[in-house]
Amino acid sequence: MKVYSVTDDRFKKYGKVVKDIDFSELVKTMEEVTPLPEGVEYVPGLAELEALPVMKELTDKTYGELPIQIGYCNGHNSMLNALEYHRSSEINVAATDAILMLGSQQDITDDFTYDTSLVEAFLVPKGTAVEVYATSLHYAPCGVDGAGFKVAIVLPKGTNLDLDKNHEGGEDGHLTAKNKWLLGHPEGGLPEGSPMGLVGKNLCINE
Repeated sequence: MKVYSVTDDRFKKYGKVVKDIDFSELVKTMEEVTPLPEGVEYVPGLAELEALPVMKELTDKTYGELPIQIGYCNGHNSMLNALEYHRSSEINVAATDAILMLGSQQDITDDFTYDTSLVEAFLVPKGTAVEVYATSLHYAPCGVDGAGFKVAIVLPKGTNLDLDKNHEGGEDGHLTAKNKWLLGHPEGGLPEGSPMGLVGKNLCINE
């Protein structure tokens, strides 16, 4: 699978590189306090990350004074497995080199399917932060050449927490957590009952 840089013009429809905030302390803390599991682990908010000065800077500058959370997605992964989107941008801060597989919400069909052949992959070098727009489909990052990855995840507070009630039918049926709409792949190994929607190959970053 061809991997582009986040500085490539192809990335502009999915997001942008964040250049006006210093993420060095966040990257260092990610390296020191967060685990690197064999699988993939996502934590919506971590106190050690949210205690850093960058928390206020992101709240004020990036999210227009909305409450936010800073967590992480770490581990080992090379597959697409699913795609999700939010009603808000997501900031990804790479504490290692990482690859994002991305698509466009506009390409989801009326019957809520999405062709995985439309997905594009982008390298986020260690120390780089990117804003992934609300209309960009994404899921767990991938490592580079089989290595693990560590990526800090910044979102509006409450995103990805458990839902308060059941949701069924149409787009609503794809809501699997607060502010998280999911399209799974049948070969993605998702929990039973997860909403499907991806058609085509379950992409592997190494192929």
